[in-house]
Amino acid sequence: MTTTTYRVQGMTCGHCVGAVTSALTELDGVTDVSVDLDRGEATVTSEQPLDDAVVRDAVDEAGYELA
Repeated sequence: MTTTTYRVQGMTCGHCVGAVTSALTELDGVTDVSVDLDRGEATVTSEQPLDDAVVRDAVDEAGYELA
């Protein structure tokens, strides 16, 4: 298992947290996602390391941006 924390810009409310959580949860191999609105962070646990470009694309599609 691999756990990585990403900085996410543009989140302002609970809906934002839900959108980012949903987008990251759908990635292949992801087993857990925890998004902290106050810190602007998403912590992703996966079976193996994720490609940063794949994570960036998922966050972008949700309407947010990796810092």
